[in-house]
Amino acid sequence: MELGIGIGWRPEIADTVERLPGLDWVEVVAENVCPGHLPDSLARLREHGVRVVPHGVSLGLGGAERPSPRRLADLAARAEALGSPLVTEHIAFVRAGGELTASPALEAGHLLPVPRTRDALAVLCENVRIAQDSLPVPLALENIAALVAWPGEEMTEGRFLAELVERTGVRLLIDVANLHTNRVNRGEDPYTALDELPVEAIAYVHVAGGIERDGVWHDTHAHPVTRPVLDILAGLRARVAPPGVLLERDDDFPPPEELAAELTVIRETLSTAGASAPVRPAPRKPAGTSAPSAPPGAGTTDAAAGPPAEGATDAAAGPGADAARAHGTPTGAATDGARARVGIAQASLLSALVAGTPAPTGFDVARLRVQSRALVAKRAGVVARVAPELPDILGSGYRPAFVAYARFRPLRDGYRRDALDFAEHLLAEGRPDDEEARRRLTLWWTERAAPEPPRRGARLVHAVRRVLVGAGR
Repeated sequence: MELGIGIGWRPEIADTVERLPGLDWVEVVAENVCPGHLPDSLARLREHGVRVVPHGVSLGLGGAERPSPRRLADLAARAEALGSPLVTEHIAFVRAGGELTASPALEAGHLLPVPRTRDALAVLCENVRIAQDSLPVPLALENIAALVAWPGEEMTEGRFLAELVERTGVRLLIDVANLHTNRVNRGEDPYTALDELPVEAIAYVHVAGGIERDGVWHDTHAHPVTRPVLDILAGLRARVAPPGVLLERDDDFPPPEELAAELTVIRETLSTAGASAPVRPAPRKPAGTSAPSAPPGAGTTDAAAGPPAEGATDAAAGPGADAARAHGTPTGAATDGARARVGIAQASLLSALVAGTPAPTGFDVARLRVQSRALVAKRAGVVARVAPELPDILGSGYRPAFVAYARFRPLRDGYRRDALDFAEHLLAEGRPDDEEARRRLTLWWTERAAPEPPRRGARLVHAVRRVLVGAGR
């Protein structure tokens, strides 16, 4: 299925996207569209023959829990509403804890890396088969960028992806910017990953920009695409002609001519890549960390052996199960034990990142701090977008107040709930200090909260009444 050259559709650049020359398709964040009320811009693009692919971010197929039937149904509904040829998600976990681990349920609000171990692969494969059975179109999965590396990994990224494809038949969405991120942050060689992964399984490719600060690469999607990322794209093109390539941009959107110019550079890179890969730079070893390596022979697989038979859903049947047995990967009921082990490990990591618990053994503590700060910064930014009244009311005090609030209070029930919890927290402590700002925040909270405050009820009710009575004098 040929897609061509595309761009990530975002509401902020909807008009620009419609006017971009030579655009073949767009990708939309699945959770940001409602099947019954599609944006007019997407409807017009479809009328002009531009394909639309929904890109999910909340399934968490790499998590220990089986995927949510509701989330799968929502993703399927979006694919059908958009007439999409496929849907995409990530090889990541986004939540942990809960019933499986007898610990508090935690939400990351971000895509976190799956350990490249036999247990994690077994869990991921079963989750992928569940998703494939629930979706009306093919599924493709994206490799993610990571700031941290799991200790004791058993496979390289390329081998992990190759085995995933062999056992499930899933397609791949290869993000070359994420390969570059992992080169800087984890010392991994992107060209080795390209050599090892089954390039014939690629559905399409992501290209995006980022920035390096203090030796850490931040995959921002808010900066121009850099030359190292384009070199990796050229290296991929030297191995295979990808069916589609898409430019991602999520923030700090440039003028239309700059977006068009980036698409032109991508086209030129693909057309001039030639028959051989560019010179392979040596992988960078991040300061204070050791790049994960696979033991000799670990994860070796023959990607040419082909995926399991179409429709196969049981790990104990088909060539996928044969490969699992040959490599000692748990199958069938044994996956329950793998789920428990993966669940405990992921809950421990996520708790360290969002709840301030001690770092799990073997992790780079400095990198965990970087990741934790990045998660809080992302939360602050998203809450500011879903509740723009908060930074308006609090002014320059919004971000430091939110960072202090979020450092030991994990995300729960989504970002709108997070905004309410943040406002409630400030009011319960008698903040902000400015009386007018406190009055406005109180009114904002009371207009959106339930009749009874969800927590610290009596104290907050009295605080609200005091502010409202004072405002009416």
